[in-house]
Amino acid sequence: MTTAAPPASRAAAPNRPADVIFKAVSTTAGVLILVALAGVAIFLVAQAVPALIGPLPEDDSFLAWVWPLTFGTLWSAFLAMLMAVPVAIAIALFITHFAPRRLAMGLGYLVDLLAAIPSVIYGLWGIAVLAPFLQPSYAWLAQNLGWLPLFSPPASGTGRTVLTASIVLAVMVLPIITALCREIFLQTPRLNEEAALALGATRWEMITMAVLPHGRSGIIASSILGLGRALGETMAVAMVLASSGAVTFVLVGSQNPSTIAANIALRFPEAHGLTVNMLIGSGLVLFAITLIVNAVSRIIIAKTTVDGGR
Repeated sequence: MTTAAPPASRAAAPNRPADVIFKAVSTTAGVLILVALAGVAIFLVAQAVPALIGPLPEDDSFLAWVWPLTFGTLWSAFLAMLMAVPVAIAIALFITHFAPRRLAMGLGYLVDLLAAIPSVIYGLWGIAVLAPFLQPSYAWLAQNLGWLPLFSPPASGTGRTVLTASIVLAVMVLPIITALCREIFLQTPRLNEEAALALGATRWEMITMAVLPHGRSGIIASSILGLGRALGETMAVAMVLASSGAVTFVLVGSQNPSTIAANIALRFPEAHGLTVNMLIGSGLVLFAITLIVNAVSRIIIAKTTVDGGR
């Protein structure tokens, strides 16, 4: 009995011009991203060196000068994410699993429109509408809950506090997180949802068992993307926040920390000499914070993906 001969090996597919062009364009784009990132890092380091090694005009160290700005940046971004992430997830779940189709389409469109509003408009809204609206609430919190460190009196008379700036930041990052979470929840396998419902689970139980675990890594990734926007936001924070450079956790007081981006925007036009190097050095700190946040998020997403696949 004769056995069939193995099929002849296929000849290597010829490199078509379109494939060659696409590969060259893709490779060039990837290299340009790395070159641009390296160029930004080299520029920041080179310009920040005089501020790092030289005496500052206030006879203070660079670390002591930049620490209040770093604290304000992290504190305001943390407060913004604390408010934005749960609301964004809830809106995305409502659009994908609870709202009627027509309402879901309209609501999704309105949420996406929020991302197209310029940051200066958010700043105007925060300083002209939100701050005066919240000021009586801040006075009430300081009067009745002043024993808590977060609401220590006296309250701000203008409402331009770090909490107001954080609320503006939360509204700004809300459409980014919501849009990504919405697409992630729509990718949940239909069979998983139907299986959970067939076992007698309610709609909420189905979401907790099938939708949220499947989209865990995507939720983290979208939250980190929104955090990057909150860390680097400039104009809205510069317009809303009445900063004094203090390092404080008080949310309703008039003594508020500033942020790195807002401080650069406010001081750079009139800066000269070593002050320019100090501002660029603070930009280097913000650059490093962003890189660290993205690196940590990648590790978390990778670990979540591996654990979810077991």
